[in-house]
Amino acid sequence: MLKPIPLHNQSSWQDSLSDLITDPLELLQLLGIQPEQIDLSMEVLREFPLRVPRSFVNRMQPCDPHDPLLLQVLPRQKELASYSGFIADPLAEQQFNPKPGLLHKYSGRVLLMPTSSCAIHCRYCFRRHFPYAENRPNKKQWLESLEYILADSSINEIILSGGDPLVISDKHLEWLLEHLTAIPHLQRVRIHTRFPVVIPQRINQNFCSLLSRYQLRFIIVLHTNHAQEIDGDVQAACKMLKDVGIDLFNQSVLLKGINDDAQVLVNLSERLFACGVTPYYLHLLDKVKGSGHFDVDITTAKVIMKKLRALLPGYLVPTLVYEQVGEPNKTPIL
Repeated sequence: MLKPIPLHNQSSWQDSLSDLITDPLELLQLLGIQPEQIDLSMEVLREFPLRVPRSFVNRMQPCDPHDPLLLQVLPRQKELASYSGFIADPLAEQQFNPKPGLLHKYSGRVLLMPTSSCAIHCRYCFRRHFPYAENRPNKKQWLESLEYILADSSINEIILSGGDPLVISDKHLEWLLEHLTAIPHLQRVRIHTRFPVVIPQRINQNFCSLLSRYQLRFIIVLHTNHAQEIDGDVQAACKMLKDVGIDLFNQSVLLKGINDDAQVLVNLSERLFACGVTPYYLHLLDKVKGSGHFDVDITTAKVIMKKLRALLPGYLVPTLVYEQVGEPNKTPIL
């Protein structure tokens, strides 16, 4: 049996973030997998590097080249294949990018990207080709984006995304929240993040105290695709957030070979609910270049959902959706 992945005496989330695994050969060696057991590609790393926290790797099954957590992060030859309809900007987000670091696609909501960085690189990420170099606002540009929000009284919710918004320091987050709180028509801040799952140490007393200081209602949407991602540390992080009144939801992506099975999704919903997290969305894959091998067709997705509804109470069944460019909302698949 392989020993747990060494965490190099990490004492904080910042330590974990600075000690990510970025070499696929190191990752495979830690798991006891030979490169010839999997269609590893070093070529795709030039475009989209490997990034995975050691604590997340510790939840992978040793010696299993088909581990569902491993397949979410390992660069493979399949990413080089050409799939019809798979493009660099499948959601045409650059059409909705009026200010650096700001997307305005939906009524009443604006998405802010305080960072281009993530703690983990998911190989199906729909922003893997996003022009982050053009969306790194300086403080003056941030103030212009905040003025944009202030000038539109129809905006009542801010979505923090990225990258992963929890990559930024609490000090930076505090600066942003202070300015958002001063906008009278804002009611909610929604944070989309993988951190509570991939580096649960990020959810500490300082962070929770920071959020509880403001009158805005906070919602955190986790991105979790498989029950194996959730261990005791993740559950403890969720409890800390619930204890300060944060609403927790989860969205998943339906991924071929990872969670395209009704029982796998049942296990995920049950595990999430045990942590106080409500299953929210199950997304069909956004057709981003390099991810075609993860695609699950709509007919198969409907069959899976029919089984899921038969196995779970309604409150544990996520809504199956996909995104259509130009539509004012996610499109549910009934």
